[in-house]
Amino acid sequence: MIIVRGKPARLRIIGVIVLLLGIGSACAVYWIRTRSADLNDDPSMAGYYKIQSRQMGMLYGNMGLLIQDLLDDLKRPGTQAIIIIMLATIVSFGCFHFARWLDQDDEPR
Repeated sequence: MIIVRGKPARLRIIGVIVLLLGIGSACAVYWIRTRSADLNDDPSMAGYYKIQSRQMGMLYGNMGLLIQDLLDDLKRPGTQAIIIIMLATIVSFGCFHFARWLDQDDEPR
């Protein structure tokens, strides 16, 4: 059993747990999504993406194409895994920062 005394120690433990869960979930998302069937390789969809891109450009202009490309990139498993790791890192560093901040407040002056 781990004996934790004080809020800074709890925040550090939470930070480590968040970081480990973030790395684990990013690996799981990447592994599962790369093993699933990819519909982009379907031969019946060969001309669909070109027609869709042209129509998007005609209706919404260059900004519509840019947003569509961004959304397509966000659907890739590698991009999703990187986003998960970045968010977990930010949250865990926030926990570590607040733990250090609480440690400085507890020190006698």
